[in-house]
Amino acid sequence: MNDSNSKYDEETNAKAKITAEEYIKENYKDIVSIEMGDLYEAPMGSLTIDGTVNNGAGFSISFNKDISVSRIGTDEGFPERK
Repeated sequence: MNDSNSKYDEETNAKAKITAEEYIKENYKDIVSIEMGDLYEAPMGSLTIDGTVNNGAGFSISFNKDISVSRIGTDEGFPERK
């Protein structure tokens, strides 16, 4: 049974987290640690994961329908792009 409050399935959630982690590690300098919440649908309808890197600098990654990265928003103090 699906209801509007159900979360994304474990496989989709895991794939999004792996994609987000790989994207951050490949595109940003000096990444020591990455922590993420679960995948959710943002108000505009995009699949999104929020988290922090290096115990503090926040980010929000939005995904396309195929779980490729659409965009990333970062807080002040987020590591520089490579």
